[in-house]
Amino acid sequence: MAGQRLAGVPLTCGDDDMSEPAVPNESDCPPIRSRGDFLAAVAWVVQQTVALRARQIDCVADSFDEWPLDDAAVLDALTPWLRLPQRRLVLLGRDFESIRGAHPRFMAWRKDWSHALDAWTPPEEMGPLPTLVLSDCPITLQVMDTLQWRGRVSVEGRKAYLLREQIDAYLQRSERAFPVHHLGL
Repeated sequence: MAGQRLAGVPLTCGDDDMSEPAVPNESDCPPIRSRGDFLAAVAWVVQQTVALRARQIDCVADSFDEWPLDDAAVLDALTPWLRLPQRRLVLLGRDFESIRGAHPRFMAWRKDWSHALDAWTPPEEMGPLPTLVLSDCPITLQVMDTLQWRGRVSVEGRKAYLLREQIDAYLQRSERAFPVHHLGL
């Protein structure tokens, strides 16, 4: 919760001037044992993170074609959240072209939110990207096996902090990618 610390790791997220909803318990976190579980878990994490008023949500993967970016519940949660000041949706990936064919609703939606959506690609020498959803809240989603879609959702503040540190290292070396509008001569 806001202002609380766990092993030196702040568990704050969102706006400090409002009463903060409670972070879910670890037992409330959905399991990830299949692709269907993954899709439901992404929607759950986005909805929980938005409810906690996170300022930034990071989605990380080599490719987003298997993600629920076209899911109405995900887009319905992100839309009012992005209307709030200083909110950012960050995509860190390698293959953004697959999104064009796999997620037409997301492609149309992102045109209205391009001012609050950033896409980045890290250098190849950094190796494969983890598959994650994280924010400035302690809720994280991590897929350890993308072939069997095995992973976990966690509300552990220390784990969230360490994953944010890892992704910040990728972002610092990344280049902008996936522009909404291509500039032509």
